[in-house]
Parts: sequence; C-alpha cells; structure tokens
Amino acid sequence: MTSDADAIRFLNDPGSIRERAGLLFDRLARGDSEHFEYHPEKLPAVGRLVAQVTRDSYPDLKIPYHARENHFLVGGRDRLSSLFGDADLSPEERARREFDLTVPSVLLDAGAGAEWSYPEPGTGERYARSEGLAVASLHGFASGAFSINPNQPQRADARALQNLTETQLAKGFQVSEQNPLVGVAGRVGLLHALGRALEAHPELFPEARVGGLFDVLRDQAEHGELAAERILAAVLAGLSSIWPGREAIGDVNLGDVWRHPGLEHCHPANGLIPFHKLSQWLSYSLVVPLERAGVRVVALERLTGLPEYRNGGLFIDGGVLSLRAPAALQEAHAPGSELIIEWRAATIVLLDQVAQLVRQELGVSAEQLPLPCVLEGGTWAAGRRLAQNLRQGLPPLNLASDGTVF
Repeated sequence: MTSDADAIRFLNDPGSIRERAGLLFDRLARGDSEHFEYHPEKLPAVGRLVAQVTRDSYPDLKIPYHARENHFLVGGRDRLSSLFGDADLSPEERARREFDLTVPSVLLDAGAGAEWSYPEPGTGERYARSEGLAVASLHGFASGAFSINPNQPQRADARALQNLTETQLAKGFQVSEQNPLVGVAGRVGLLHALGRALEAHPELFPEARVGGLFDVLRDQAEHGELAAERILAAVLAGLSSIWPGREAIGDVNLGDVWRHPGLEHCHPANGLIPFHKLSQWLSYSLVVPLERAGVRVVALERLTGLPEYRNGGLFIDGGVLSLRAPAALQEAHAPGSELIIEWRAATIVLLDQVAQLVRQELGVSAEQLPLPCVLEGGTWAAGRRLAQNLRQGLPPLNLASDGTVF
C-alpha cells in the first residue's frame, strides 16, 4: 500500500506531471474525451508559427529563459540595473534581493483581466496583463511594500507580507472602478500566506525573508552546479501551504494538483494530476539570479512546459485541439473542471512536441534551445499573437480565475 508520503513525493516530482498528462492526452487522442478532439495534422503549422515568432523576436537566437525578469524589462527599460545598481552591492545580496522581488511578483501574476492596466510612474507608459503586473510589483517592492524595515526597502519579509492590506495593494496597482483588477483579494491572500510560510520554514527562509532561499539553494549546489528540480522541490516544500482550496493529503496542501475521473485507477495518488504551473514558472525565474550569482543550473529538461492560457490557447487557436461542444466557448470554466484539466494536460504534452518541431525548424539542438527558451521565444508569444488577432488578446476559453492559477 502506498503511503501518504510516497503519494506526496510522486505528485511533487516533475516527471509525474508528464506521466499523468500523458495518460490524459492519450485518452483524448483516442477520442475518449467528452470535451476535446485532437487534430495532429495541425501541429506542424503551429511549430512553424512558433519558430517564426521566435525568429522575429530573437533573430540571433539568443533567447532568455521564460522568467519573470523579462517582464521587468518591458519597453526596453533596464529597471533592474536601476534598482540594483549600487556599486557596493555584492552579487550574493543582489541575488537575495532579486529573490525578494521575484517570488511575490510571480505570485501576483495570475491573470489580470482584460480591463486593467498600469500607468508607470515616471514614464507615463501604460502596461497591461503580465507586464503591467510585473512593473507594478517592481515599483511596490522598490517602495518598501514588502519590507518590515523602512531603512531596507528592498526586502520581502514575513511580517510585512502578512500586514499588507487589499487597500494598499489596490492603491499600489492603481485599481479603481474604471481600472478593475481581477482577484485582488486572492492576490493579497497569497501574499499573507507567503508570509506565514516564511515563518513556518526557517530551514528554507532564514530570517523569515524570501531572499534567504538563495543561500539555501546555493549551499545545495555541488561543484557549482544545481539541478533545476532542486529549485522546484524547495519551492513546493516551502510554498505548498499557500494555495487556497486545493486537494490535500493529510494536512499537506498539494497546490496546483487536481482530480480527474480518468485517472482514478492510477497509482500512487490515484485520481490526481499535478501541474505546479506557478511553482515551475517561479523555479525558471529563480534560475536567472542564481546563474548571475555564479550557480550553474543544470537538467532544466526535467521541468515541464507551463499549462496556462497562453500556451494552451496556442493549441486551440492553432486548430490542434477543438471543442466537441462549441457552446463551451461561452461558458465560464473553473480550474478544477474536467475540461480545463484536460486542456492543461494536453498543453504539457503538446509543448514538448512543439519544442522538437521548433528546434528542427531553427536547426538547433535541445541543449542550444531548452524548453524554457522555447516557451519564451516562443509558444507564449505565439499564443498571445493568435489571441490578439482573434479576440483582442482574450484567451479562447472563459476562465473563472480566483487570481491564483492562471
């Protein structure tokens, strides 16, 4: 009999994401899904589109990882050098501060909705969606919104995160009746839960500071190298408690893990499929400051593509997946619905397949173009381009988001 601990280990292993996603995708490809039909003949065209979008954005093929840092640089502005430009700042302390900025920013990034945007102070430039949320969170961080010490504003401390109010976040993100942001309460709840998690895991977050995780991960490196799944393991261990209303085993909150009847006879953790989308994107985002500080992150291929509405939308808008009931396009779908779970599982599998097609099209190897670079180059941008052309940027499915998944 499988123990609870074994089931949790299975669900936290990135290999299990691909395994369970593959099972649901195979079911869909056989025609056994009630929600989707699969059109494999459409996949090569999607691969060519992603390759073209990649060439357009990165003609030299020097593609960064799909990381939060890229959003901080929107508009061609190097906000990070301005923020961390102190000549006396050590590489290690800069990395801690980048962790302090990146973790709350990623947690704040779930879909903003179509009506919200952020006019940036000092530039007058207006940004929406992920870029707007990134720039807004950077300005909040710079002003000390996440720090308990007014004399050290560039920190993210447990107590400050727990003290943050909806009113403060709404003001910082310039939310109003005319500029509504989806899920403000959910986002504040996540930051409160992050603060509690920092206090609950001093082994991962020394001084109850987000940036303490940098030191923990650096110390796990062997001969200067750190396996990417070590980052994900630390993120899952430290932050699993923050996700609201999720599946649990015993008193352990499983995070971005969902139940589907097509997996009821799979062991261990029968019935469950992990995605860990935000946790994996956070892990990709933490690779950047780790490598800047001299830690080489290896085995990135163990992590998966990100099953969210841009990558998933690419396959619906590209014709690879179609809905059996067109009326489903008009309905609002919760993250735990069978339709959304199957869409996200198919996205995991199809991203791996598209990555191979893109590499062939561009004439590069998997080592030269790892999956997080395919995502950035890439699938996310191509999904956005199709959505913009078809629906002014809206995703193909109407998502009932609580501000913590997409």
